[in-house]
Amino acid sequence: MNSTALVFPGQGSQFVGMGKNIYQQFPEIHSWFKLADDVLGFKISDICFDGPELELNKTSITQPAILLISKVFFEIFKKHQWNFEAVSGHSLGIYSALVVAEAIKFEDALLLVQFRGQLMQEAGGQGKMAVILQLDIEKIKAVCQIASSVGVVEPANVNCPGQIVIAGESKALEMACQEAKKMGAKRVLELPVSGPFHSSLMKSAVLPFWDRLKKVSFSTPIKKVYSDTTGLILSSSDKIVENLAQQLTTPVQWINVIQEMVQDGYTKFVEVGPGKVLTGLIKKINAQVETINFNDMNS
Repeated sequence: MNSTALVFPGQGSQFVGMGKNIYQQFPEIHSWFKLADDVLGFKISDICFDGPELELNKTSITQPAILLISKVFFEIFKKHQWNFEAVSGHSLGIYSALVVAEAIKFEDALLLVQFRGQLMQEAGGQGKMAVILQLDIEKIKAVCQIASSVGVVEPANVNCPGQIVIAGESKALEMACQEAKKMGAKRVLELPVSGPFHSSLMKSAVLPFWDRLKKVSFSTPIKKVYSDTTGLILSSSDKIVENLAQQLTTPVQWINVIQEMVQDGYTKFVEVGPGKVLTGLIKKINAQVETINFNDMNS
C-alpha cells in the first residue's frame, strides 16, 4: 500500500502575510475569504494579510485564521486532483482535517474554533508552555513530578523524538524547565502562547465547549480522520465530539499519530496550510516516508 495522507498545522504556524500571495493569484478562492469575514463578523482576511502581529497572535483570532488559510490551500490542492485517503491535524489542525473530510461545515468550524480560542484564553490564567529538546518522555514526566511540589505542570505535546512540550502554572513550569536542564536537556524554550494548553488547567473550558459542540451538526467523515490525541480513527460523530472536548485537556500525541498512520500503510504526508512545522516533525518520527509542503506559490 502506497497511500497519501494530508496533515494540517495548529497554533504557532501563523505569520503576518499568510495567504496573501495565493489570494492575489487565485481569484476563485476570494469567496472563501469573504465567507470567513462574514461568518466571523470582522475582516480576518485583512489580519491574515497585514496583521498587526499582536492581533493575529490572539488565540481567538489565530485559530480561525489558520483554519481559513488551511482551507483555501486545500481548495487549490483539490484543483490538482491529487488523491488522498486520510487526514489528521495537530491540535487546532484537527478541525481543518474534519472540514476536509466533510465531517463539519467550514462555517461551523470557524465559529467553533473562535469560541474554543476564547475559552482557552480565559482558562489559561497565568499558565505557560515550554518546549524541551533532547530529553525523553520518562525524564520529562519525572521533572514535572518534581515541580508539582509548587504547582501543576504536565506534558502537553509529544511532538517527535527529542521534542516535547510541557504546560503548567508559571512557577511550576519554570521549576520543571530548570530540572530539565539539570537532567541533560539540550535546550529549554518558553513558548509565546497565552495559556497552558492541552493540560488539566484547561478543565474550566471543557463543559462550556462540550455544550457548544452538542449544538453543531457533525457527519460521518468521508475520509479516515486520525485523532491527534490517541492516533485512533474518528469514525462517527459521537467519537468526534468526544475527542474535540477531551482534546482541550489531553496531550497531543503526534508521534503515535504518525506511527499509526505509517502502520496503516500511509507513505506520503502532505502538510497543507501555513508553515512547515509538521513536515519537520514527521521527518524526525519516520525518515522513510515522503513529506511535501503545500503552503506557498512555489509548492
